[in-house]
Amino acid sequence: MSSKLICFEPTCRAQFAVTEVLYNCPKCGGLLEAHYPGWNLDPEPVKSVWRARRISNAPLDQSGVWRYREIIPFLENFDHVVSLREGNTPQLAAPAAAQYGGLHRLTFKHQGFNPTGSFKDNGMTCGVAQALRLGMKRVACVSTGNTSASMAAYASAAGIEPLIFIPHGNISYGKLAQALEYGARTFQVEANFDQILALVRGLAEGLGIYLLNSINPFRIEGQKTIIVEMLDQRDWNAPDWIVLPGGNLGNTSAFGKALRELKHWGFIQKMPRLAVIQAEGAAPFYELFRASERRRLEPVGHPETLATAIKIGDPVSWPKALREVEESNGVVEKVSEQEIADAKAVIGKCGIGCEPASAATLAGMRKLTAEGVIERDADVVAVLTGNLLKDPDYIYRYHTGQLDAPDGTRIRSTFANQPIVVPNDPERIASLL
Repeated sequence: MSSKLICFEPTCRAQFAVTEVLYNCPKCGGLLEAHYPGWNLDPEPVKSVWRARRISNAPLDQSGVWRYREIIPFLENFDHVVSLREGNTPQLAAPAAAQYGGLHRLTFKHQGFNPTGSFKDNGMTCGVAQALRLGMKRVACVSTGNTSASMAAYASAAGIEPLIFIPHGNISYGKLAQALEYGARTFQVEANFDQILALVRGLAEGLGIYLLNSINPFRIEGQKTIIVEMLDQRDWNAPDWIVLPGGNLGNTSAFGKALRELKHWGFIQKMPRLAVIQAEGAAPFYELFRASERRRLEPVGHPETLATAIKIGDPVSWPKALREVEESNGVVEKVSEQEIADAKAVIGKCGIGCEPASAATLAGMRKLTAEGVIERDADVVAVLTGNLLKDPDYIYRYHTGQLDAPDGTRIRSTFANQPIVVPNDPERIASLL
């Protein structure tokens, strides 16, 4: 079939071959997205095919991304696909979290069950497939953690050299350890995420390195399948709301694109509303959404949050994300470090672990239900983006009363579960039990 890269800007809409190494439109500088002219899907037979693939032993079918390959048809064939059985992530009921968030019910779509522990794997399998298709020998990304872990794993599995650039001192060891273990060459740059991304984009162009940050349109195509799988698991009954953290806003872009396409083809009958939650110290998208004229995002020069996965002050995908939130009649909210920390502890009490950025979803829901934006009987799915073990130091410091916000203030351990030191004395221990 015919696949194109098309400029996102409505006044341009220039088209380019999918085999060109492009991240922005050469004509106007706008973002690019994959487009499939004339492509149409008949919902009922396609749903049946996707459901049947769940019990198939074929490698492509065992992937929670490539099982839905009809909705991401940018490859001419699948010889370049490297899969680690990404996707296949569960939906988990969490009554205690629902009560804390002011809801009667709540379901978490937990992307932390991915091979490298985050949603990035859904997009990275597609990005690396495109890199192989283009004959690339090296790939690069700028990362605060999850992207680096995912790219390192998929690139190494594909036999491509991964090059990772991270802000010095601003990555959790849980995430850095993954990149190192998967064999990536890792450069810790003394700058913030946004500054490093500008640096690396120049290096990549000059040295023929393929960039795999979320500005890459094929990453976005892979992340669409998070929504497809979620709806498949719900027998195609769309929720009222989908709540997700907002960092570089790639997921917001991908989720909205998936929902629009599925609604257009008749897979779902209604469009869920998107709620994007940012940390207070890194909330440029929130400020843009509140502005009377949403023309231009004003970057945050020095973003600050302990939720490092969303510690981004100049998100590259904001134009796409803005369209998707507006078209879904969605909202953008911001939450404090204290609200994130407490929400994370509540999620943990449900037997569900997640990284700090994921917990922004529950913190945001709590505010939105209190304000009456989300009704208490609404059907809500919240996306948890990363695994509990991505940042174990954060957890230990919270529960032992040692967690400090970026401004130096001590975060209250509202739901502390501090370990107890006891002597080797059965009577003393029994008295504590």
